[in-house]
Amino acid sequence: MAARASASSGAAGNSVRIVVAGDAKTGKSSLIVTAAAESFPTNVPPVMPPTRLPEDLYPDRVPVTIVDTSSSPENRGRLVEDLKRADAVVLTYACDRPETLDRLSTYWLPELRRLEVKVPVIVVGCMLDKRGDQQPVSLEQVMSPIMQQFREIETCIECSAVNHIQIPEVFFYAQKAVLHPTAPLFDQEQQVLKPRCVRALKRIFILCDHDRDGALSDGELNDFQVKCFNAPLQPSEIVGVKRVVQEKLMEGVDDRGLTLTGFLFLHALFIEKGRLETTWTVLRKFGYNNEIRLRDDQLPPPIKRYPDQSVELTNEAVEFLKKIFYTYDVDCDGALRPAELEDLFSTAPENPWNEAPYVEAAEKNALGGLSLDGFLSLWALMTLLDPIRSVETLLYIGYGDDPLSAIRVTRRRRLDRKRQQTERTVYQCFVFGPKESGKSALLNSFIGRPFPEEYAPTIGDRYAVNIIDQTGGQKKTLVLREIPEEGVKEFLSRKDALAACDVAVFVHDSSLEPSWQKATEMLVDVASQGEATGYEVPCLIVAAKDDLDPFLTEIQDSTRVSQDMGIEAPIPLSTKLGDFSNIFHRVVRAAEHPHLSIPETSAGRTRKQYHRLIKNSLVVVSVGAAVTVVGLAAYRVYAARKSSSS
Repeated sequence: MAARASASSGAAGNSVRIVVAGDAKTGKSSLIVTAAAESFPTNVPPVMPPTRLPEDLYPDRVPVTIVDTSSSPENRGRLVEDLKRADAVVLTYACDRPETLDRLSTYWLPELRRLEVKVPVIVVGCMLDKRGDQQPVSLEQVMSPIMQQFREIETCIECSAVNHIQIPEVFFYAQKAVLHPTAPLFDQEQQVLKPRCVRALKRIFILCDHDRDGALSDGELNDFQVKCFNAPLQPSEIVGVKRVVQEKLMEGVDDRGLTLTGFLFLHALFIEKGRLETTWTVLRKFGYNNEIRLRDDQLPPPIKRYPDQSVELTNEAVEFLKKIFYTYDVDCDGALRPAELEDLFSTAPENPWNEAPYVEAAEKNALGGLSLDGFLSLWALMTLLDPIRSVETLLYIGYGDDPLSAIRVTRRRRLDRKRQQTERTVYQCFVFGPKESGKSALLNSFIGRPFPEEYAPTIGDRYAVNIIDQTGGQKKTLVLREIPEEGVKEFLSRKDALAACDVAVFVHDSSLEPSWQKATEMLVDVASQGEATGYEVPCLIVAAKDDLDPFLTEIQDSTRVSQDMGIEAPIPLSTKLGDFSNIFHRVVRAAEHPHLSIPETSAGRTRKQYHRLIKNSLVVVSVGAAVTVVGLAAYRVYAARKSSSS
């Protein structure tokens, strides 16, 4: 592998904006004028206007605009604005005034952090010619403690505008820090490639290892070189590359070719030698951005859909995931242990399921392993909540077809209700209920968690997902989303709050009347919201803690409410005793019939009766009008005949 071409600048941006800042009289304007004019000016204005360097000045041929700044208090607002728009910042100090160097660590660098200016910083010592010949310590010794404290510093350099020493290099390093930044790739303290860089390079290696033998053969190495650098490798060059690796790392090359270890070693070597453009060229050719994630142009565009449409994986994507599951189930125990799952996601920037809401959302075995159903359930959940990230992750783990072929948008639920059927395979159920009613216990039981002896309140939304086996071998994925009591009011304040909901379940503690009353209030609120917005949903009432004695009027009250609202009677269950009354199948059945079990409030019923009355009145009026028209026509015929006969 050789670096014969510079990185494609188009991937990093069309231009680079460099802002020069620092104390007064540290040579900022002289530095800019000399870089642009290639000669030291006799008269330098206090602040230069934005200056554009020639495109062909540096190999990447990316336009560079340099913005001068004033450090005076009256220009503070403009300075802050310019710094926040910078792609890179050059901080200057005067080589003959040590106090200006001290000000970098006591003021300028902390100020950049305070302003949240998160761009590469180049520290430049100007007026090198004024310092004299004697230098007690080297630049490296002076700057090393500052660079340890402020990792955003990419490079330190000293220059002289008068003697034209290292002036072009200042802005070359600044441009390079933007186009080929070190920070995303390399940990300078540990002197190793950063984890995300390793994961991206591993994915690239696997994509180039066409025969999947764990090494890049000479032919595969040459194909890689042509793809990235538009130039083939000569046989002698391939031998040379492998020799360099083998001399430093025996396991970097085997009889099949360059191993993954050797491939990573080569990139670390390039970076250590300052040839970051080589690694960035490779990453950008394979679609990565500066955050080492796939660029937007590698992913599907934002999905246009109505709020009551959902996104699901296609059969093609599911079949791919099944193959991936069995590939990484190394011990063939029917489950992906944590280590196997980490290996599966080792070519993605991170394991997406190590964070909420996925980390505790699926059923796992005693060793923390995911079954195939659990694995596919989490993919269904991620596709439902964040479809673009789901597709992105599919691409990271090797999905090679058109990204759009991995997902499909479902029909609007409003149309499902009209047609009295649905084609969805993933249903989302919102679980409402007051505190300590048994919502969390219901979710825990759904994913095989034991009944908790102590109450632990749920903070924020929580999800549980599993696959429900149905008669005939069909499988449906059910997602339970717990809505905490304190969040219900804010949740329902959004017009489309219920748009993503296929079924709503209302849980209450059947032994406590206040719990029932609060659950009923939530049911009425949800039903009213559905009637007002058109996002009506099937609703079920769950009478939890059936192992306890019910409150005195529980049966009468619950029966009356369910009958009044036109929904099924409350479903009794006890998660403590493991008696679930087939609740999860009943939820799926309700979702499959989106036109049934929809509660009706008294206000909604009155509104419907009113609309029905108006509709009937219009029918009567239209019939009356028709009779009148027919009668008038008959009269005219009669009158005409009478006139002709007379």
